[in-house]
This record gives sequence, C-alpha cells and structure tokens, in this order.
Amino acid sequence: MVKAVSAKVRDAAQALARGDLIGLPTETVYGLAADATNPSAVAAIFAAKGRPANHPLIVHVADASQVPKFASTVPASAQKLMAAFWPGPLTVILPRLPGIADAAAGAHATIALRCPSHPMALALLQEAQDLGVQGVAAPSANLFGRVSPTTAAHVRQAFPSLLVLDGGACEVGIESTIVDCSRATPMLLRPGMLLLSALSEACGEVVAMPSNAPHSSHDEAPAAPGSLASHYAPHARLRLLSAEAIRQQLPNAKVKVAVWARFAVPSSAAFKQVLMPSKPAECAHDLFACLRELDASGAQEIWVEAPPVGPAWDGVRDRLQRAAH
Repeated sequence: MVKAVSAKVRDAAQALARGDLIGLPTETVYGLAADATNPSAVAAIFAAKGRPANHPLIVHVADASQVPKFASTVPASAQKLMAAFWPGPLTVILPRLPGIADAAAGAHATIALRCPSHPMALALLQEAQDLGVQGVAAPSANLFGRVSPTTAAHVRQAFPSLLVLDGGACEVGIESTIVDCSRATPMLLRPGMLLLSALSEACGEVVAMPSNAPHSSHDEAPAAPGSLASHYAPHARLRLLSAEAIRQQLPNAKVKVAVWARFAVPSSAAFKQVLMPSKPAECAHDLFACLRELDASGAQEIWVEAPPVGPAWDGVRDRLQRAAH
C-alpha cells in the first residue's frame, strides 16, 4: 500500500513539473493544482475552472522555509501565525516578491500562502519541490462559484480526465481561514474553522475584522479567494432560513424542497431531508458533501437552517450565506 501511494505521489509530482494540472487532497477541500511559478500551467487552472484571471489563487508550500521565495517581507504577525497553525487550515497574505507568481497572484502585489496538513499533500509538495516546483497553486477543484469538492469523486465529476490523488474525505471540509498580514494590522479576510480569538492570541495582537479595522494605507484590502458575494452555490436555489421559517413555510411550498436542518421535518412536506450536525466542526465537515447530495436529489430548492450565533459557526455561516446569495 505504501509503495502504491508513493508511486501515485511521484507521478503527480512529475505531472506538476511538466506543467500539468492534478487534483490534490488537502485537509480543507480538494484543490486543482499546478506549478505556481509556471504561467501557462496557472492559466490552465483559470481556464479549467472558468475563473477570472484577476482572482488570486492560494499557493501551497511544503513548509515555512519556502515563504521567502514568494514573499518580499514576512511580518512578525505572519511568523507567529505560521508557527502556531502551519501545517494547517490557515492562509496568510503577504507582500509579494516582484515578478514571482504573477499569474497565481492575479497580478496583485500580494501573495496568499498556505502549508496544508494533509499527509498526502505534504508528501506531494516535498516531492514536487525536489523536482523544482517551489509552490503549488491550488484553488478548489470545482467549476468557479460552485460547491467545493471534499472527495476525489467530487473532483472527477467536474474534471473526468484529471489525474486525482485520492486522499479520502477532507477532514475539515471548508476552505482555509485567510488572514491578511500585508498591512499594519492583521485582518481576517475569510473565516474558516480557526477562531478569531485563537488567531489574535497567536499573533499577540488583535486580528481585525474588515468592518472594524483601523485605517490602512491600502486603497482597498487585497483580493482574497472565496470573497465574492456569490460563491459555493449548488444548482438548486439555496435559501438560508430560521428553524421557525422552515416550519411555517414548508407545508405551503410550491416546489420540491430538500432540507438541511437540525430538526426533523414531516416526511410528507420535504422532498428530501438530511439532519444537520449540532457541532460546528461536524457541520463544516459535512457541508459541501451534503449540498451536493441534496442538489443531486432533484429538489428545486434547498432550504438550510441558519447556523447558531457564535464565532465557532462563522466559517459555516460564511459559506452558506455566499451559497444563498
């Protein structure tokens, strides 16, 4: 088994070195991966996904020693965050070295970097590094704006001919937390499963939210992956509703409705239901797979119970709000 996995990783690393695309498992979601410093390979990512070329990609590295190959400076806040949460589901945005990974950065002056904790991803990144691939750009392996993939089968549905490393179901299930460390005060640009309080504690200073951040010399925050108002969307219309609204409206629904909620609805009222986990980590793990299951059921609308209030649910809430936009 070990030899078979090693051979697959080696083949995938060689594919990256040739400029090909592959499907890459991480602990968050599966990525559509290419050599981050190969402009034609990165262009193939944008083309395959249908993603705007000015929407930056996250570059995955084997460890923190690779960061200076992409970033011009690494502020103390970023160093502390990387020490605390790498390998893991954290992306840091840093000032970019001029002329490095222009295409992957969407021509922005910053670069988004992450070191994933998935063992197969780390093995691939190290193997690829030995072949001259210093970093791997890897947005989610789905069509742009659609539900993210958390299994190899999800990736193959979108890209049937792609070489996909099968690392099992993703442990976290939603994309990484993104912190912008390119400005005077670190700022949370995308919530994930890392709590804001934990990020601030690791930094030794408050990690700001965009709404309450102090004035910055930047005209605007650097563009970040997953920051569009509409994202992660199934084909069926998704409605984010309170439990009471679902109870009241479901009996009078005029279309086939699939429900993801933390309570059971009458089987006669819903076309399909899946129970939502009561814990945020379990809910994040199930989120995209559940949306895909409900979307494939033939339902015309997907009604999702709004997550509870609280910072532990911020990552799940963010994905659902964008999916429902």
